[in-house]
Amino acid sequence: MQPLKMVDLHSQYIKIKPEIDNAIQSVLDSTQFILGHEVNLFAQELQNYLQVPHVIPCANGTDALQLALMALELPPKSEILVPTFNYIAAAEAISLLGHIPVFVDASADYNMSIADINNKITKNTKAIIAVHLFGQCADMDKIMKIASSYNIPVIEDNAQSMGSICRVNGADKYAGTIGNIGTTSFFPAKNLGCFGDGGAVFTHDAELAFRIKTIANHGQSRRYYHDMVGINSRLDTLQAAVLRVKLKHLDSYNTLRIALAYKYNAHFKNHKYIQTPLYNGYSTYVFHQYVMRVKGGYRDGLKQHLDTHSIPNMIYYPVPLHLQGVFKMYGYTVGDYPIAEALCSEVIALPMQTELDDEQIHSIVNAVDEYFNSLQ
Repeated sequence: MQPLKMVDLHSQYIKIKPEIDNAIQSVLDSTQFILGHEVNLFAQELQNYLQVPHVIPCANGTDALQLALMALELPPKSEILVPTFNYIAAAEAISLLGHIPVFVDASADYNMSIADINNKITKNTKAIIAVHLFGQCADMDKIMKIASSYNIPVIEDNAQSMGSICRVNGADKYAGTIGNIGTTSFFPAKNLGCFGDGGAVFTHDAELAFRIKTIANHGQSRRYYHDMVGINSRLDTLQAAVLRVKLKHLDSYNTLRIALAYKYNAHFKNHKYIQTPLYNGYSTYVFHQYVMRVKGGYRDGLKQHLDTHSIPNMIYYPVPLHLQGVFKMYGYTVGDYPIAEALCSEVIALPMQTELDDEQIHSIVNAVDEYFNSLQ
């Protein structure tokens, strides 16, 4: 049996090696390493996949969030709603631009709570960043209705849910194409990942697309003519070439992830201490991660057991954002966001990748069973 990994990028590469090698060699032969033809082709192909008219590639997912916020031209020190059970990127981008992150508690499906959005939104709220966590969409139907009632924009952080489909107002739409602006990351471990850093921004709004593209290129509408303050954020041609290959396999990769999740779910069904991921019913779940909850205070013991037996695992996330030291100036305390805080003490992720075979899955779930059997 091959050694277990949280993400086996090498095995994935081997299966598509001829396609990848040819794509990379083509770029090497062209020597167009920055803004080469492959970048435009990838943008067009992702537009077709997502059914969105504008895709602007950029350097990484955090830049994508910053570009989206800059393009909205929000007033200084705007309050922006963002989930507290989340990676720091969105709150970081908010803070870097001088705005104020207003944290929102989680719901049972790990995404931001609609009830707490209603609790936190005020006349000072200028945007909502909806993060589609672990491969399943936030409740975009309700989020868009709330945002519309306050006339504020919505940014979707789709870094973990590329290919997920959400039902909004009776129609099925790809995650990231529902709000005013969608963002994503192509970090190698993502469902659609490149061989380094990469990201993209997408929108239906031509004016927003123009501003995003201009800001990403030093604020230039044409070379050496700078119309606004910008940054330097671009997807390099080698990464675009890799992504063009992997985009063709995205749906099959997601199908494999879903099949693996079903195997985990079937094994842990009705487990005394394990709660498998909750399906919210309005979104497909493409399982960027398989994150389950461990009840009874046994999460840390399970992690230690898995570590001892060389079973890869991760805790996403050990500390909610409102309790991170960088945000201490806002005065949040333990108990302010009870659901997110409970999740941080209970969640653990098992390996989720396209290359896991039944023997490896068997070794993972056996190790989990061994730990709980030892408690009896």
